[in-house]
Amino acid sequence: MSNPLLDFTDLPLFDQVQPEHITPAIDSLLAEANTALEKVTQPDFPSDWNAIAKVLDVSTERLGRAWGVVGHLNGVADTPELRAAYNEALPKVTEFWTRLGSDERLYAKYKAIRPESLNVEQRQAHKNAVRNFVLGGAELSGAAKERFAAIQERQAELSQKFSENALDATDAYAYYATPDELAGVPDDVVQGARAAAEAEGKAGYKLTLKMPVYLPVMQFAHSGALRERMYRAYVTRASDQGDAKFDNSANIAEILALRQEEAKLLGYQNFGEVSVVPKMADSPKQVIDFLRDLAGRAKPYAQQDIADMRAFAADKLNLSNPQAWDWPYIGEKLKEARYSFSEQEVKQYFTAPKVLAGLFKIVETLFEVTLRRDVAPVWNPGVEFYRIERERRDGDRLSTELVGQFYLDPAARTGKRGGAWMDDVRARWLRPDDGKLQTPVAHLVCNFAEGVEGKPALLTHDDVITLFHECGHGLHHMLTQVNERDVSGISGVEWDAVELPSQFMENFCWEWDVLKHMTAHVDTGAALPRELFDKMLAAKNFQSGLGTLRQIEFALFDMLLHTDHDPSQDIMPLLNQVRDEVAVIKPPPFSRTAHTFSHIFAGGYAAGYYSYKWAEVLSADAYAAFEETAGKNGLPSIETGRKYREAILEAGGSRPAMESFKAFRGREPTLDALLRHQGMA
Repeated sequence: MSNPLLDFTDLPLFDQVQPEHITPAIDSLLAEANTALEKVTQPDFPSDWNAIAKVLDVSTERLGRAWGVVGHLNGVADTPELRAAYNEALPKVTEFWTRLGSDERLYAKYKAIRPESLNVEQRQAHKNAVRNFVLGGAELSGAAKERFAAIQERQAELSQKFSENALDATDAYAYYATPDELAGVPDDVVQGARAAAEAEGKAGYKLTLKMPVYLPVMQFAHSGALRERMYRAYVTRASDQGDAKFDNSANIAEILALRQEEAKLLGYQNFGEVSVVPKMADSPKQVIDFLRDLAGRAKPYAQQDIADMRAFAADKLNLSNPQAWDWPYIGEKLKEARYSFSEQEVKQYFTAPKVLAGLFKIVETLFEVTLRRDVAPVWNPGVEFYRIERERRDGDRLSTELVGQFYLDPAARTGKRGGAWMDDVRARWLRPDDGKLQTPVAHLVCNFAEGVEGKPALLTHDDVITLFHECGHGLHHMLTQVNERDVSGISGVEWDAVELPSQFMENFCWEWDVLKHMTAHVDTGAALPRELFDKMLAAKNFQSGLGTLRQIEFALFDMLLHTDHDPSQDIMPLLNQVRDEVAVIKPPPFSRTAHTFSHIFAGGYAAGYYSYKWAEVLSADAYAAFEETAGKNGLPSIETGRKYREAILEAGGSRPAMESFKAFRGREPTLDALLRHQGMA
């Protein structure tokens, strides 16, 4: 027990894990898991779901939890020592999971299990398991099986390298600006940049490519030269246009070639076909048609967006020929002129503590739970830990039960990868070894700016939306009432439906009765004025056509890359072809945004990025149920919240997502609500 990674008594000991713990812990857990695998695949071991779970699932869950801790630290607290230990263990872990997923002896045991001997949850988990064995290469043999395993191992290495290059290229950049160059940039960003330079003993103001710095510079800096400098650095990260040691070009080419080879080994034409097998979508063609249909509807709105910006830039900003680095600035200035407010003005009202209190209030009200602070070992002093509880009535007795717990890691910092995400620490599971109910635990990770000069952190309204989004994922994982681990919470949910609960929660960021409780001006404590909110609401769909096309561009590129593209060819011609088809603004030739497209090259969204748009149809339609049942006071209906919780969140992956949606809405989803919400009806 001296190794903190081997302590499974309760929550992970994040504060004690050191790089030197990783190899011995993972080696020990791999040995244990291998022993369990050998035991359950012996001829005399029963083909029984519970018997296999008691031996194999208990062992592999321990391995998964420990490796999850290591992977999480690699994402939020990267150091050279931790990275080296992670990369040393990665091939061994990948090899084990690949071998487990393709073990024909284990596959035979699962195929021999009689579905009628299982409960409803187990039946769905069993069905998924049999499908995953096929996708995992269990029906391959000989050289094909060996090659399949080698492909998985190499892909894991390449994805990790892709991720490292994206992080390192981002962290490596710094520009020390002068006060004149920063004219127009918000005060809190300027103060943070000055403090960052002072911490290094340098003159000037340190600008980085982290989103809380990069985005406000692009939106507000009057200096076109500074915007161009930052833009070039940002869009050439980890590419052939930047520092050669971070170039992801070769990684991309090899990842795509390996995915194509994997698909052929499994008997599919391309990786897009493999990707949709466990998803809601029936085929890559259905996805491509869906994206092109949506692009056709959005394009006229996006063309109008651009026409408006061009006219405004020429008339008011003396920019007759706007460049790629000018559009965020023009957009912000046009928004200020048209709606008489700026993002900077709004941001003063969204202090992190107040936003969090408001988020908790809506969760508690809508889903009939209580959230409060809790205590756990953490990896950084800025990390907070919370518990979700529910009151249970048993006759006259009222008791409080723990539903789930989560870590919140809000701030951007060096060594933490960009973006925002939710991940699971452990799943809800009625454990087969001791019969006890294990409650779910999640990570909610963001990259917001930190507070400066003793003031709380300020969030943009987009940051608030991001927080609600990740919380939606977390609630999906934590509010589940499913006891079978592989289909509880987010487990077993089709990838193109997994964004439904997250995008659903974003809608509340536009409801006055919700928003007014989560604002307090950083200096005066005053709530957001209704007049300012009305301006925000009027601007809600400002450039929604452009935003929609941007997401479709990513999604269509991703799917075509994994269906029609020859992996031996450069990806840029395909990206340009997609832009010619759907985009209304073309980036400059040096732009290499695909080289940091971690979602598809290092994040599980390969041939699946369309999921965001696909699930947006589901989430908009689901939210329409709340609009239809809202009370006279504008507050959402508790009954509708309960129905949504029970049909979608509590069901987890225990049945197909379409069944859960129909259980809530009483019908299949339609596109109407999405187009209406985005002002494109």
